[in-house]
Amino acid sequence: MGRYDFRPFRVRQTAKALFDSKRNASLPCWYDTVGNIPPSETLARPILRAPRPKGVKKPSRMFQPLPIVHPEDRLRTEFFGDHPWELARPRLVVEDSGNDAKEYDWSRIVQPGKQLDGESVVQRQLWLMKHSKFSKAHAYDVARREFYKYRHLEEIRQRVAKEEALSTGAYFGKGPLEIGMELEDRTWESWKVWAERQIDDEQQARAQMFSGPQDEGLSGEEMDEALEVVQPVVPDSKEGQPALGGAAIHP
Repeated sequence: MGRYDFRPFRVRQTAKALFDSKRNASLPCWYDTVGNIPPSETLARPILRAPRPKGVKKPSRMFQPLPIVHPEDRLRTEFFGDHPWELARPRLVVEDSGNDAKEYDWSRIVQPGKQLDGESVVQRQLWLMKHSKFSKAHAYDVARREFYKYRHLEEIRQRVAKEEALSTGAYFGKGPLEIGMELEDRTWESWKVWAERQIDDEQQARAQMFSGPQDEGLSGEEMDEALEVVQPVVPDSKEGQPALGGAAIHP
């Protein structure tokens, strides 16, 4: 195997040296954490790689984690892609011993002590593919139909229990849909007030932009003087309007 490689234990020192030499603008975010809580491993083990073909360059990064792939990953992606709202349901993550999953029997989709969720469909589909030799699509259809059936029965039980409680005088508060609608209406009303205020401000700014200076007008005495000057040349006045020339008029 060769010598031990202690370079991973000098990563923090290398980061500090790069920062002091101004090759890096700032220290990495893990600098303080690694200093306070150093790694517990005493030696670094290089990962095992397949033999390289001839003519291929040696990779520059030897210490890289291998990708961890589980057979359930693709099944989860397919199910939650078809049922995205299942991710919004609350889930129970509390276990009795920490190894409760080892006691589950996925020959049936309903397990005692575990709520029915998308993970039940995934494990049930995987069990059907391994033990019943079903294809991926067929196992998915079987597990999905069982999931729909028991979820429907669960909703019926909840609705019947609520009706029985209401018949005996129980009172339930507002549901999440009602609360959401009230919040939406409140936001809508506040937005309307804001929009009206914005429209008024824009109209006032536009009016001030296109309107010129306003004259206050003439006073009473100034108006009388102006009329005296203009009245002799007005056709409708008693003095009439003098002839300004033109063709002679014969009787």
